[in-house]
Amino acid sequence: MALPTAVDQPSVRQASPEVREELARASRSLEAASPEEIIRWAVGRFGGKLTMATAFGPEGCLIIHWLAAIAPATFVFNLDTGYQFPETLDLRERIAKRYGIEVALEKPATTVDDYERTHGGPIYRTDPDRCCGDRKLAIVSRVLVNYDAWMSGIRRDQSPDRAAAPIVGWDHKYGVVKVSPLANWTKAKVWDVIVTENVPYNPLHDKGYVSIGCAPCTRPVTSGEDERAGRWSGTAKTECGLHSR
Repeated sequence: MALPTAVDQPSVRQASPEVREELARASRSLEAASPEEIIRWAVGRFGGKLTMATAFGPEGCLIIHWLAAIAPATFVFNLDTGYQFPETLDLRERIAKRYGIEVALEKPATTVDDYERTHGGPIYRTDPDRCCGDRKLAIVSRVLVNYDAWMSGIRRDQSPDRAAAPIVGWDHKYGVVKVSPLANWTKAKVWDVIVTENVPYNPLHDKGYVSIGCAPCTRPVTSGEDERAGRWSGTAKTECGLHSR
């Protein structure tokens, strides 16, 4: 299989027709590539202008597992809303110990106490989109302004919103290239590798939490439920907005 050549190229900051064509060619060529090959291509193409965001889900932990062998100096960050599970933050420490990659905790401008005081209480109860916007989307925008491309662990089979995700594409929301090494993988395939390679993962997964976000907005799922049914349960909301197309 012939993979796209990753060479030194100028910074990618605008979705010009030439950039769109380059990304489309790369995405088509990488469709049958392994996640490791996709990561190597992204590192070769974007170098120090490549970053990765992770919520420490199984997919993100698996990408870090590969990244540690391919490009361990890559800047990896987590959106620390202030509402994360203790198990999630503990997993960050276990990953640092295992791989030597210390995931940066990128925080909002205000603490949870100040934020809730300003809004008269936990705004995630009354306006979860506003809460995600203030404590997630604003932070990722702040980080990505310094990069040309970011990697995520999304899979197409996770939700209708992600079903059309390319391996490589232009992220209109943030004005950068988005690389999704696991876009065409399944949950079963991800977990097969995690178990085989003994990759650290969040112990909440063993308690029925399939998709893990902020503690107040996440619950375990029951048999037969969609894997994202435990996020913002009781509302029509299924995405924080990071990966909405």
